[in-house]
Amino acid sequence: MMKNVINARQLSYSYGHLRGLEDVSFSVQQGDFFIIIGPNGSGKTTLLKCISGILRPRTGRLEILGAAVQGYSRKSLARSIALVPQTAPVDFPFTVTEVVLMGRSPHLGILGVEHQQDLERARQAMDFTGVASLAHRRLDQLSGGERQRVMIARAICQEPRIILLDEPTASLDLAHQVRVMDLMERLRHEKKVTILMSSHDINLAALYGNRLMLLKEGHVVSIGPPAEVLTFQTLEAAYGCPLLVDKSPLGNFQRVTLVPQKFIDPAIKAGIRRP
Repeated sequence: MMKNVINARQLSYSYGHLRGLEDVSFSVQQGDFFIIIGPNGSGKTTLLKCISGILRPRTGRLEILGAAVQGYSRKSLARSIALVPQTAPVDFPFTVTEVVLMGRSPHLGILGVEHQQDLERARQAMDFTGVASLAHRRLDQLSGGERQRVMIARAICQEPRIILLDEPTASLDLAHQVRVMDLMERLRHEKKVTILMSSHDINLAALYGNRLMLLKEGHVVSIGPPAEVLTFQTLEAAYGCPLLVDKSPLGNFQRVTLVPQKFIDPAIKAGIRRP
């Protein structure tokens, strides 16, 4: 039986008078590819920041690997969880090797000096993510897709049991989106890392996630396997726009299609009801 590596019970967080999360409860099992979806402002990034320790929930209980998150020091939490931000910094005057080695910080002693083992871990992470050939390039000399893979290499170099990714494909073209998602799938299977990510792309979530959570205005709308979460009724209620959900030609996966207004008006005029 798989163990829960994250347990959240009735988490709430507010930005002053603005609600970010409200009574959010869920669990993530070891080995999950758990994807959080939802419209802008639904609380996806806020939730990831709470799990990573950047933000402290106002109320509720959050357990990481069986222990309350408040009981972790920042360094000990960083040995268990790595966070890949939505966009890698552009004005970062460090080489790829230097950036990836930053992932070793939670494992270094007081002096913060890397040893041969740390350099080897960095090399392995760069090999795994396909950025070894860029080792001596500066981060600001790379494309968006290359920078994102470098940040993932840094997270792998951290040797966490859980990797959090905030919209990792948001600014990437289609080819780089698939490369990043395939990389996460490899990481999950080959290195036994649990993946928790937020995404605006519902179709990518359907193809890769084994469990999804749909948020709206800080609340959980639905949680479960893609087939249970990605229904016409649930998605239209959450996003407030007409959508079609059918079967993907790739197999037993949901495919979600946005329906533009120009395709709706003729049907309304003709008295045709949408399914």
